[in-house]
Amino acid sequence: MTSAPYCVPVRVWDLPTRLFHWLLVAAVLGLVITGNLGGNWMSWHQRLGYAVLALLLFRMLWGLVGGRWSRFRHFVRGPGAVLDYLRGRGTAHDEVGHSPLGALSVLAMLAALAVQVGTGLISDDEIAFVGPLARFVTADTAYAATAYHKNWGKLLVLGLIALHIAAIAYYRLFRGRALLPAMLHGDKPLPPDTPASADGWRQRLLALGVAAACVAATLAVVNLGNP
Repeated sequence: MTSAPYCVPVRVWDLPTRLFHWLLVAAVLGLVITGNLGGNWMSWHQRLGYAVLALLLFRMLWGLVGGRWSRFRHFVRGPGAVLDYLRGRGTAHDEVGHSPLGALSVLAMLAALAVQVGTGLISDDEIAFVGPLARFVTADTAYAATAYHKNWGKLLVLGLIALHIAAIAYYRLFRGRALLPAMLHGDKPLPPDTPASADGWRQRLLALGVAAACVAATLAVVNLGNP
């Protein structure tokens, strides 16, 4: 009889990654609510859009310098690796952070949100909202961006969110793996030889510096629209 592999808590998601995740969840939820309410709530919709821009910039940079399992090079895989994973022939590390299939979901969400923020920056609905960069594009481009932002772009983001939630439920109900706890406390029960993500004070101070730079970059982009 083969015994189950010995596992210990291993830090997979560093604190900056976890904060990014939950701040993004809160911001996107706020965007959906304020966008549907409209009217005076659009000023908050705009502010939350700027927050998502800063968060996306942070995630892109943190994907280069963050904890091991938050770095793109440790979870973004090619088509062959995705097919092997789907056929049950993946590597031992495929389930540590984002799986090869989960990585596609992450990239799709980041891309969809980036396009949504970009179209919001140049939107003009001629009623309650004008993006700060709308003056740099033609009226036709601004109206097209508005139409995408309010319709297809919104539906795409909501669809990806639904897919993300469905995947979490699938892993919990059919594969016996709870994915959410690790995004709360950072650790997963894994074999003791699994490399951990750095998550000390040095890493967190680096994250603060990166976050400050992303906020400054966001403010610079927004202020481009000021005459």
